[in-house]
Amino acid sequence: MNINTIMKMKGKEKIVMVTAYDTPTAKIAEKAGVDIILVGDSLGNNVLGYQNTIPVTMEEMLIHLKAVRRGAPNTFIIADMPFLSYGCSDEEAIKNAGLFLKNGANAIKLEGGKFFGNLIKKMISIGIPVMGHLGLTPQSLNVFGGYKVQGKSEKSKNYLIENAVELEKSGVFSLVLEMVVEEVAKEITEKLSIPTIGIGAGRYCDGQVLVFHDIVGLNPEFKPKFSKQYANTFDIMLNAIEKFKNEVKEKKFPLDDNVFKGGK
Repeated sequence: MNINTIMKMKGKEKIVMVTAYDTPTAKIAEKAGVDIILVGDSLGNNVLGYQNTIPVTMEEMLIHLKAVRRGAPNTFIIADMPFLSYGCSDEEAIKNAGLFLKNGANAIKLEGGKFFGNLIKKMISIGIPVMGHLGLTPQSLNVFGGYKVQGKSEKSKNYLIENAVELEKSGVFSLVLEMVVEEVAKEITEKLSIPTIGIGAGRYCDGQVLVFHDIVGLNPEFKPKFSKQYANTFDIMLNAIEKFKNEVKEKKFPLDDNVFKGGK
């Protein structure tokens, strides 16, 4: 899988992207045959226990990126640029994006519209592929006033369409649309020659992305409308740990098969 392959999938084959944050989940995603793994800054919520993505640092992203690459050596990997890793200066942004490529990413993703057009062009000119991200951009939750669906008003619709077109002109090879009303996501998808990948953006995007932990049910308390839980691994893991605890308490573990003995 490479950028050209991904771009050629538009209108022909749906693109499947899944987040992964560590070696075990990356191994599972690669074995399942997903097209793209995203090392999302959503690791803040799903792995590190933060309330949102804002606290996530470059150092944390790099640790998880390297772990994912070790687990998925053959999969196209995109790394999220975390909050304040690209908004202060182009020089710092390019340096941070370059660190992602040096540590296993094939491309980077950054949130925001045409304001970042020149930065995106600079990154691409020195060999850093960029995926865009519009709609609900979690790093801007304080500006949006929370997690709200985008594209409901005419103003919001026009903003999304205009910025999607400008991001394509800047050179992004694909665009994530998050929590965008379906009709607007459809219109954007039809306007662009690059693939759109939706998360809560309806059925007409060129691909879909979901968080690994949501797919497998590792966070049973979080069930957003746009997601789907395909398994309940939280209860499976809980049951296993409870059984271990009970067997230790009842002196049923370890047994003969679990211990080492002297002699030949």
